Amino acid sequence: MENVVDIHGDKEAAEAIKAGKTSLGIELGSTRIKAVLIDEGYRTIASGDFAWENHLVDGLWTYSLDEVWLGLQAAYAALVQDVQGRYGLQLTCVGTMGFSAMMHGYLAFDNAGELLVPFRTWRNSNTHQAHLALSNCFQYNIPERWSIAHLYQAILNNEEHVPHVAFLTTLSGYVHWKLSGRKVLGIGDASGMFPIDADLHEFDRGMLQQFRELPEVKGQPWDIAELLPEPLLAGADAGVLTQEGAKLLDPTGTLQAGIPLAPPEGDAGTGMVATNAVRPRTGNVSAGTSIFSMVVLEHRMDALHPEVDPVNTPAGDPAGMSHANNFTSDLNAWVKVFADFAQITGATLSTDELYAHLFRAALEGDPDAGGLVNYCFYSGEFLAGLDEGRPVFARGPESKMSLANFMRAQLFSAFSPVKIGMDVMTKQEGVQVDSLVGHGGIFATPQVAQKILAAAFNAPIKVMATAAEGGAWGMAVLADYLHHTDSDLADYLDSRVFADVQSTTEQADPSDVKGFEKFFARFEQGLPIEKAAIKSIPLES
Repeated sequence: MENVVDIHGDKEAAEAIKAGKTSLGIELGSTRIKAVLIDEGYRTIASGDFAWENHLVDGLWTYSLDEVWLGLQAAYAALVQDVQGRYGLQLTCVGTMGFSAMMHGYLAFDNAGELLVPFRTWRNSNTHQAHLALSNCFQYNIPERWSIAHLYQAILNNEEHVPHVAFLTTLSGYVHWKLSGRKVLGIGDASGMFPIDADLHEFDRGMLQQFRELPEVKGQPWDIAELLPEPLLAGADAGVLTQEGAKLLDPTGTLQAGIPLAPPEGDAGTGMVATNAVRPRTGNVSAGTSIFSMVVLEHRMDALHPEVDPVNTPAGDPAGMSHANNFTSDLNAWVKVFADFAQITGATLSTDELYAHLFRAALEGDPDAGGLVNYCFYSGEFLAGLDEGRPVFARGPESKMSLANFMRAQLFSAFSPVKIGMDVMTKQEGVQVDSLVGHGGIFATPQVAQKILAAAFNAPIKVMATAAEGGAWGMAVLADYLHHTDSDLADYLDSRVFADVQSTTEQADPSDVKGFEKFFARFEQGLPIEKAAIKSIPLES
């Protein structure tokens, strides 16, 4: 649950709003666009959101740009209404503002600023050929979801739009561009477009030149460096909200222009900020529609590992990310089944109560989930070698089918894919991790997901009181950092934002660790079931 101040008109919050001593963060997640307003004490003093879903169009996952603006306007309007309801105030201005969104993907525009093809999200895994070719060329992992992989795949596919590309960006970069007129991007999000030189804090010049020299690229009428936005470190000047931008976000015309904007970031970067994991040897696990485990590295990894995305923190430091496309979609679908059952029996349970009951049941299951196995793949999953996904639940006739084991299998399976890349970092590269923080709504139910994750990684997992605040809160913090750039980002987070935040740490239970390893072996052994399902069950648009 959000740490929102008392609804009965908190006087300090009201004064902060009137004085403009606030920061606004808006994040476009996979299923929700959320706006969060914080005060100088980093409390959430108002919020608003808008639910949306991606669409499968011609075999590719996308959102329309009309939906982007509809959702942004709705989330902001809900925040404005929340301010009015709590404090009796009209929101006309905020101190600083920033936008973040799901990382990666492909948004290509022509010289007139027109979108050339529908937005291709991080969820698409149709770029395997480009991933292999570029990774081999650079000797640096270029994940399938990265923008440069999408561009190169479009080149290899001889797509008609490619010669007309004039600007390439991510979703957060697009929103920021339209609201500020600036073609910039936070360095964390930029690192999901093209490799970053962690020393120079810019796109890697050597790799840019290698890309230019590829035979298929040489004939293009553009230069790759001219297509990409300018990477910016956290705290850098990223422009201000223009008059046109203010009217685009708030069609009522109430919001004032001129608000300083933070560099737009990806959800990985805001997750690191929201968990105070931007210092080397710290890490976080951010769990939502997708899940990623991020560790800030002391130096770039020695070898090319396709299981690990080499990215950067908002402060520019190198980080390794194990990213799985699938996490809560299948889990949420099953919980909906239980919600339907509760409704027909006349039971009155809130959504939070239902999740809490089901999650707690998982702790009562057999250590290995009783022989049950689940595959949460709604879409393709590179870590599991899957171009497409089909959700599958399976069990043998001698398995121990119970609610507790069923829910335990659901949670175990959700954490299984991301474990693959994490094992590469810690076991093969010897990456050292001093602290690992769980982040996301799944950790709002005390202890449960925390214990499951500790078992999966065989490591202590910390969850802070801010765990469910989410990326929008993290983006609001990055916006506030514009006022505190006399400190580096890690020190700012330690000394100001998280100085008094409470946390709990769950140690790995040896029985749970053994149980998870047994489940994980069954999970890997049964992957042919998933592959057969992909062949047998057609995708439906």
